[in-house]
Amino acid sequence: MRRAVRIAFRPGPWRRGKVIAALALLLGLFMLLHAKIPNGIGNLGSLAETVLPWFGLFVPVLLAGALWRRSASAVVALLLPVLAWLNLFGGLLTDKSHPGGDLTVASHNVSADNPDPVGTARDLAASGTDVLALEEITAQAKPLYEKELATAYPHHTVRGTVGLWSRLPLSDTEPVDIEMDYGPLGDTKPADVKMAYNRALRTTVATDEGPLAVYVAHLGSARVNLRAGFWTDTRDRGARALGKAIAAEQNKRVVLLGDLNGTTDDRAFADLTSQLRSAQNAAGSGFGFSWPAQFPVVRIDQILVRGVKPVSSWSLPATGSDHLPVGAGISWG
Repeated sequence: MRRAVRIAFRPGPWRRGKVIAALALLLGLFMLLHAKIPNGIGNLGSLAETVLPWFGLFVPVLLAGALWRRSASAVVALLLPVLAWLNLFGGLLTDKSHPGGDLTVASHNVSADNPDPVGTARDLAASGTDVLALEEITAQAKPLYEKELATAYPHHTVRGTVGLWSRLPLSDTEPVDIEMDYGPLGDTKPADVKMAYNRALRTTVATDEGPLAVYVAHLGSARVNLRAGFWTDTRDRGARALGKAIAAEQNKRVVLLGDLNGTTDDRAFADLTSQLRSAQNAAGSGFGFSWPAQFPVVRIDQILVRGVKPVSSWSLPATGSDHLPVGAGISWG
């Protein structure tokens, strides 16, 4: 009789693992409603969106707990975060690249602390890219890049710490103000002083199909610390300024290359992603993480386009930088 009573009141598979089931539901709701997370305190919304793909790692952890507890309810609850993750990122798991393309472009933050700029330049020249953007060019390394890339790229322009090397002619090059020097103090600095560390430019590449507007940008850094949380003030201000510049662009064909110090999932880039599409999302394979080079966990180096069709997107081999170079093939049709 006592045994029968114990069996009758023993928790069944649908009653066990309530905590795990609750955590699974919270994880799913978090991924579904990430856009609702406020940015008011420490930019929590932007921080969550920056690392959002990695929240999928909690699924196997919770699944292991559900199996250990033999909880049917927890296993069923895990369907919510699985479906939410697949809805957000499932499309990135397939290879969407295609052969061909009319023009190849690449972008690389070469790092101010790069111990081997000559080797980096030679590796990039050997990649066969038609249009190459470099960010974080120091005054000391600039002549080295110019010398090593001169044979492969007869045309180039540098404004401050960013530059573009091209097999095709360039024209109408001008700096783009992304408000790195902002406020009364910045207004007092002469233009030549600001130009020394300018971090964005716009130029026109002459192609057989007509002019292509190319922007190169290195937005402000993002930092995580206990006091400020996810600090992105200069980056976000630069993203808005760059969005305004591209909105005013008269050329229908536009390519933006650069280190944006953020992912395209981050709401801070809405002014850009509403106008431009990611080459990696449209024609890449996987997430295309680019930083840090030794163990990439996030894609902050972007190739965004308008008026052209991405046909392929990839990461190039590591150089002496802490970023991986990123490349894309585009076509006019």
